[in-house]
Amino acid sequence: MKRKLNAHDVPEETPAASVPKPISIFSGLGLDSRLLKAIAKEKFSKPTPIQAQAIPLALIGKDILARAQTGSGKTAAYLLPILHSILQRKALQNSSNRTTALILLPTKELASQVTKSIITFTSFCGQEIRAINITRKEDDEVQRAKLLEKPDIVVATPGRASSQMNASALSISDLTHLVIDEADLVLSYGYEDDLTNISTSLPKSVQTMLVSATLRTDLDTLKGLFCQSSSPVMLSFDSEESTTQSVLSQYVVKCAEDEKFLLIYAIFMLKLVKGKVIVFVQDIDRCYRVKLFLEQFGIRSCVLNSELPVNSRIHVVEEFNKGMYDIIIASDEHEVMGEENRSRKKRKVEDDDEEEIKAPANQSEPLQGRTDGDNDVSTSQSLVTAPDHISIQPTSNGHKKNPKRDDEYGISRGIDFQNVSCVLNFDLATSSKSYAHRIGRTARAGKSGIALSFVVPKHLHRKHKPTSIASTEHDEAVLAKIIARQEAQGRKIEPYAFDMKKLDGFRYRLSDALRAVTRIAVREARTRELRNELLKSEKLKQHFEENPQELQLLRHDGESRAVRVQPHLRHVPEYLLPGGKRSVQMDVGFVGRKESRDTEKRVGKARSQGRFGGRKKSAGRKTDPLKSFKGRK
Repeated sequence: MKRKLNAHDVPEETPAASVPKPISIFSGLGLDSRLLKAIAKEKFSKPTPIQAQAIPLALIGKDILARAQTGSGKTAAYLLPILHSILQRKALQNSSNRTTALILLPTKELASQVTKSIITFTSFCGQEIRAINITRKEDDEVQRAKLLEKPDIVVATPGRASSQMNASALSISDLTHLVIDEADLVLSYGYEDDLTNISTSLPKSVQTMLVSATLRTDLDTLKGLFCQSSSPVMLSFDSEESTTQSVLSQYVVKCAEDEKFLLIYAIFMLKLVKGKVIVFVQDIDRCYRVKLFLEQFGIRSCVLNSELPVNSRIHVVEEFNKGMYDIIIASDEHEVMGEENRSRKKRKVEDDDEEEIKAPANQSEPLQGRTDGDNDVSTSQSLVTAPDHISIQPTSNGHKKNPKRDDEYGISRGIDFQNVSCVLNFDLATSSKSYAHRIGRTARAGKSGIALSFVVPKHLHRKHKPTSIASTEHDEAVLAKIIARQEAQGRKIEPYAFDMKKLDGFRYRLSDALRAVTRIAVREARTRELRNELLKSEKLKQHFEENPQELQLLRHDGESRAVRVQPHLRHVPEYLLPGGKRSVQMDVGFVGRKESRDTEKRVGKARSQGRFGGRKKSAGRKTDPLKSFKGRK
């Protein structure tokens, strides 16, 4: 039968008549009883829409292209059929070890999440199913030995899987299930060559499931490479997504570059935003500058960026989800700096709306590390005390290259942040697509959320050089594209009416804090945290594996202590508050008891008569203090 294609040469969604009727309970899906026990243990009440439709289709061997946002349960939608298939095969025959499932993901963090989900769902059949995550950093020989044992499921990034295949450690000749999660993100990370290499070794009978938040025309590449069926089933869940998106409020504040710091100080100090917050910034130095700035006021936060070891990044997310702290300051260099374009093939941009605005090659991190009096040199270029694994070498133009970062890191998409109340775009995203991925971290599963973005008008760009970055020059142009895209989807971005005059009382404190966060302080904080995390993730890795309870006690929101402490900034006197109150109640140290009016008169009279520890006033001629002075011999 001939395929029915749409205008983009993508198979149209399967008519409702050919899709099995959604099942409202897990027990009706036909899954193995041991899997149902694990599901009940996790207190999953009923299948989500994608699980109710995708699981029955997967169990009968259909190729599936599914679109569902993060948090909709799509991980379980593809894991449960795979686990059921493995258990059924092993129950029917005592076959030798075979790797029958390969799950490809764009980032190491996502790979870790999926691996933990496998452990969760196999809690009652752990001896029957073996799964390994080969994205973690470990000795090549150790990883090779694990793969040669042919585990049932391999979780990997395309680059890692292709590398192990080339080394003859990973065999996919017996593969029956292939999953590519966040499929469009896999493409944007430049894994085309690795995916092509994997596709050439796939058996013809493999079942393919491509899952993503969006199903755009660029998925034709993956569909052509991996879908053996001429008409894969297309599943889309617009109605569920629109319900979630309707509770997302989007606001924008136009301000000067230094006023970004004033606003974030006021927002957190006055508790204008409650709950968990993800603060997106432009780059790694910006992470530490904002963190150190907030520390001046006693506001604790932690950073998340590609420079940290993967174990540390995973732990940060876990602790955030558990409620150990409320503020993450995250940078996504793949999104805003185009790091993947430097290390991999530059991805094809389909339209002007998706083009990222990048800084010039010799100005990738300009000005963010400066304070008044500093030279115009970025912090990353002056990171002369970097750990041994970071290579910083001069380029032909005399500048130093940025430290090596993890090419398989990404934060705005995919990672399962839970119960995020607000996404604060401290630095605006560089494209409307990146903005959409960022705000997708909040207002999920029917909960409400806020997306607040700071935008610098072009005429205010570089008016305050110590806090200036290159991307703000294009904020207004990017905002126009963001508004157009959001309006096309029925969403509205409204101005948030901050009365900046009411924050004038905070400005002197802003200046004090910014002066303390120097370029050197940012560099030292960045280097210190990196070294500490390397120590914890490498030398103590085995210890924490044997003592997981100690790992849980670690906190990632500790103060960097790279700047001088200013205790007075931690307290907000009432006369600084926007209400204009003048009565001040604050801890100012020892204050004597209040004297009554009669007591004050008696004390004053006694002092004038010299009866209260003082001398009686002389009515005679005043003495010359210089003539009466007697020095020691």
